[in-house]
Amino acid sequence: MKPAISRRSLLKSAGALASAGFLLEPREANRALPTDQTRPRVLALIGDRYHNADYIRVALSRLFGELSLPIDCTINYDQISARLLRPYRLFVVLRDGMIWPHGYLEPNDYEYSHSLENLANWPKEQSEPWITEEQGAAIKDFVEAGGGLYALHNSSHISLSSRDYREVMGGAYIDHPPLRPFKVSVVNKDHPITRGVQDFMVNDEQHFVTYDKDPQYIFLRSENIDGLTDVYEGKDLGAKAIAGWAYDFGKGRVAFTAVGHTLHAMWQPEYFKLQKNAVTWLLRME
Repeated sequence: MKPAISRRSLLKSAGALASAGFLLEPREANRALPTDQTRPRVLALIGDRYHNADYIRVALSRLFGELSLPIDCTINYDQISARLLRPYRLFVVLRDGMIWPHGYLEPNDYEYSHSLENLANWPKEQSEPWITEEQGAAIKDFVEAGGGLYALHNSSHISLSSRDYREVMGGAYIDHPPLRPFKVSVVNKDHPITRGVQDFMVNDEQHFVTYDKDPQYIFLRSENIDGLTDVYEGKDLGAKAIAGWAYDFGKGRVAFTAVGHTLHAMWQPEYFKLQKNAVTWLLRME
């Protein structure tokens, strides 16, 4: 017979998992967590309809584990606030700006909705932005006061719903084609984030974004070397896109890198090296 597991043991284990980079529960995310003054603490907002939080948590746990930095991950977008951010030095975001309060078709409406029986009886899918004006301002204030923002992959989509978030993040999502191979080139080899990083190939979503800041801060560009392009609202976006930038913002720092739709992409060796450099630069540990 297996020994009984007490409620206290379960709660203790849950607390250990959270501190090791596992998901915060809503009640946990609603309070200011203590920080280890000897190590900058990181908060990551992860997961959305198209990006399972599990692969992101696994990717980030390895990244911050190798840097010996504590990270708390949360899927609770509605809990992001100035109070929640206060104990942290770095805010990482890998999720889009949409929620679907009335549900959506799955496994994937892009491919399967046409084959559903009685499709007319299904409610129309409708997304809504999750970020509020207060949350956008809280993120902006956090960075201006000296915090770091690492925006990954589709987090540029949040900029479509928040002026303050876009101002600090630096750009906004346009579109992406399906998963396919493309090349990522380092265009500024002098930046600390690209130190020792070589150009690389990755099988990922090639994100096309609008960039609002000075071009001197761009350090990565992507290109489909087969000449495949992306067409958005009738406009051919071409085969090349901006894929990474970084700059100071107030007393803090911001970095954006566009790769990240799969665990395989997050762990591409050169890209993983670049992520470590980005965190080090954002936290002024270089």
